[in-house]
Amino acid sequence: MISHAPWFTESRFGMFVHWGLYALPARHEWVMNRERISAPDYEKYFEHFDPDLYDPREWARAAKDAGMRYVVLTTKHHEGFCLWDSALTDYKSTKTPCGQDLVAAYVDALREEGLKVGFYHSLLDWHHPDFTIDGFHPERDDPEAQRLNEGRDMARYREYLHGQVRELLTNYGTIDYLFFDFSYADASENHRTIWGSKGREAWGSEELLAMVRELQPQIVVNDRLDIPGDFATPEQYQPSGPMIVNGVQVPWEACQTLNGSWGYDRDNLDYKSVDLLVRMLVDGVAKGGNLLLNVGPTARGNFDPRAIESLKGIGEWMRLHSRSVYGAGEAPWTPPGDARYTRRGSRLYLHLFAWPFEYVHLPELAGKVEYAQLLNDASEVALLELSGDRHAVTTAQGAQPDGTLTLKLPVQRPDVAVPVVELFLKPGV
Repeated sequence: MISHAPWFTESRFGMFVHWGLYALPARHEWVMNRERISAPDYEKYFEHFDPDLYDPREWARAAKDAGMRYVVLTTKHHEGFCLWDSALTDYKSTKTPCGQDLVAAYVDALREEGLKVGFYHSLLDWHHPDFTIDGFHPERDDPEAQRLNEGRDMARYREYLHGQVRELLTNYGTIDYLFFDFSYADASENHRTIWGSKGREAWGSEELLAMVRELQPQIVVNDRLDIPGDFATPEQYQPSGPMIVNGVQVPWEACQTLNGSWGYDRDNLDYKSVDLLVRMLVDGVAKGGNLLLNVGPTARGNFDPRAIESLKGIGEWMRLHSRSVYGAGEAPWTPPGDARYTRRGSRLYLHLFAWPFEYVHLPELAGKVEYAQLLNDASEVALLELSGDRHAVTTAQGAQPDGTLTLKLPVQRPDVAVPVVELFLKPGV
């Protein structure tokens, strides 16, 4: 748990929103990098950015209905475009046909729904004239890159970076969460070296984090400043267990996409199924982590219908099973194969990723459970202890290892994405 922000691990589930000029080409949020698009050529998206369907109240309702308790919006991605009315640049939403401070409306909408307010802010900026060209920059292959860098000054960019973060944490009231992205010093990006790599010195990370703590003492900050943060951020993979940093278990949050792209990617069809998304959420909670699940709105400002269907499906599962997620965490027992445990207080939750035929055996839990039920409908599940010298016969199970609790399940699998058995532990367990 994060001592100054216990809400974070209580919530367990949040929405990431990646939105910017890259929604117009609709070919991944790194389109500027991938296609080596220069800032002048990228300008056409700035000139045509007009999200007439933007209604952050719809975003907030969709997040809440999905069971999410906080939302994190990209205030600025690597392209450098700002979604708020920054006094430090004209490269912002208020200077486009949109003409709005999009962050202000977003913050208000989240607060109306009782959701925690989160900002993402890129440390990179491929539009800023003082951000030096490096191995990630869209102009990295320009034969004049080194000469162009001679006129660039990271100290000036650093001042700009800090100034914009100060604006975001000063102008919108209490901000609960800040996701910086990202450092790439010492081969930190996918275990490969990037020329011109940048880390804590480039960002002035110590001073930046100190300013953040001063302006918003209760905020949670991630670990991508190249210095320790409040929580770790595995991206696009599920950790194999609790996350350990320098020998100490830490809070963590897996940031995941619906389809492999963060920004709106029109032709990407790799959408994960609802049951897979639910399993990812449960798997994380079982290992002491959160899930930050991303949606990339279209250039008109609305959610893609495929994303809406995914959120609705998760929300239906969460409506019946959220108490196995909120405030839950690891359990000290090893679950059977194709299952995960989460525990909250005196209740243990068995999430069955595969539905067994009638019986499931739980090692070490004999004598520790007083009652069991399916969580979706609160129907009782029978408890058995098949111990001693009991032999298997034609229609009867044989003995299980000492200490094993056996549950007798219905043959028909509940019609939910992931069935859950709620086990009421005996006092003192």
